[in-house]
Amino acid sequence: MAQSTLARVLEVDDEEVAQALRALRADYVDQQRGFVLREAGGGWRLYTDPAMAAYVERFVQHGRSGKISQAALETLAIIAYKQPVTRGQVGEIRGVDADGAVRSLLQRGLIQEVGRDPSPGQPLLYGTTAAFLEQLGLTSLDELPALPDFDPGGEPPPEPPQGGYKAARQDLGALADELAGPAAEPDATTAETHDSDDGHQPPTT
Repeated sequence: MAQSTLARVLEVDDEEVAQALRALRADYVDQQRGFVLREAGGGWRLYTDPAMAAYVERFVQHGRSGKISQAALETLAIIAYKQPVTRGQVGEIRGVDADGAVRSLLQRGLIQEVGRDPSPGQPLLYGTTAAFLEQLGLTSLDELPALPDFDPGGEPPPEPPQGGYKAARQDLGALADELAGPAAEPDATTAETHDSDDGHQPPTT
């Protein structure tokens, strides 16, 4: 906060405020507090004591992993494009429960509660945060890439019989390969690299 603002609110001189802040800063140092008071950017701000940085970092990072899981990424994408949206709506789109992914995104500060849905039970609504825009280098949600239009048309395919989902997935995979066209034959170098990436050695003759 700016020193002049404090002086105006307290109805005292700027110098009197400055003396009080300097005294408070010295008290924090003498008492070995976990934070310090510094004059910066035209005002006075509280900062973590550098000696306590390792402990603060350990607390902030507790329960977080370095990478966002695939489930959390999918959930984040749905919230970004559909916000405001409830957990239940996210789960319906993904086809699985979204509670864990939502909690992870909340802890990371990428999403936030933005209200309640008027439907029965008034579930919480979620939307993205300013930190989400900062991470993606965006100034507004309008800069998100446009979603492609997808309208398969026609009647939906019949529901596979019990135990027939595996065969249905295989049929869909074959259809996708057919629509994609014949793939280029990999050369010897590419094939060798692929085998190595999978942890298997190429066959020898």
